[in-house]
Amino acid sequence: MPQMMKAAVFVEPGRIVLEDKPVPDVGPLDALIRVTTTTICGTDVHILKGEYPVERGLTIGHEPVGVIEKLGSAVRGYTEGQRVIAGAVTPSGWSNACLCGCGSQDGAGTRHGWKPLGGWRFGNTIDGAQAEYLLVPDAMVNLAPVPDGLTDEQVLMCPDIMSTGFSGAESAGIRIGDAVAVFAQGPIGLCATLGAKLSGATLVIGVDKVPARLEMARRLGADVVVDASKVDVVDEILKITGGRGVDASIEALGTQATFEAALRVLRPGGTLSSLGVYSTDLTIPLSAFAAGVGDHKIVTTLCPGGKERMRRLMSVIEAGRADLGALVTHRYKLDDVEAAYELFAHQRDGVLKVALTP
Repeated sequence: MPQMMKAAVFVEPGRIVLEDKPVPDVGPLDALIRVTTTTICGTDVHILKGEYPVERGLTIGHEPVGVIEKLGSAVRGYTEGQRVIAGAVTPSGWSNACLCGCGSQDGAGTRHGWKPLGGWRFGNTIDGAQAEYLLVPDAMVNLAPVPDGLTDEQVLMCPDIMSTGFSGAESAGIRIGDAVAVFAQGPIGLCATLGAKLSGATLVIGVDKVPARLEMARRLGADVVVDASKVDVVDEILKITGGRGVDASIEALGTQATFEAALRVLRPGGTLSSLGVYSTDLTIPLSAFAAGVGDHKIVTTLCPGGKERMRRLMSVIEAGRADLGALVTHRYKLDDVEAAYELFAHQRDGVLKVALTP
């Protein structure tokens, strides 16, 4: 095993560059995986732009597929050479947050103590996945073996995008027969659209401005799509639902405009499930909130992690209920990670997700 590796490192706002870093040492409960495929997330772009703070010199990325290179001395139940994924969120399994059933907010075990998004460690508080090797903490909680027959690209969305999108539908409490509107059909919104359909919604409305994304939304389960560049989205959704409004709306972009529209289309007692990462304060309009007496619910979700969550997501793929390989629209070598960021950050050439291979 080499002593040095290539890694995509945050240098300063506007600069993520490829550098040489030491291959991490493996502690008793850790596992070192050799990354075979990873990707770039919208949150990584927030880091690139300086909208989400991380330490300079940190390796970025939180969506790994790889092969176990070395196991910690106390790790049981895995073998070196085994294909695995690890969630973007890596709970310890023993913290107060985990034992309260909220492992996504587990900040224990980091150098920085607890903070919001604490369970998200890769590329946030510890070195991440856009590298040749990745150290996975609490390996027995977080490593999920990849079923035989599934490719890297088939399971690449599981660590974050699929888990996040599905959790948006789960947090919304969608029931059989519900009407659901999903605002923004980027990778997370597309997975939320699919998650809403799998949860039993019989009317799923996908909202976006990009025709290719609206077409992908149809492929993944949207019954109706609304082009926000051509119509007033709130009026159109109320028209589609006969004035009733939707039972749940899922906000997957992180802007005031989409959050407000998602609130305005709810029926009385409906739920707004928010997945967007917001970089400015939100305002809740009085009329949309029914002055606070509309029995509305607003819920937020950070994607669940851990090996059981990853197993469940991969079982959905293995059973043929979801095919998310089509979300990979571009492929780059890790050597070209700066070009990949330039493409993804500017959303050029119809990009949805980029597969990065060391």
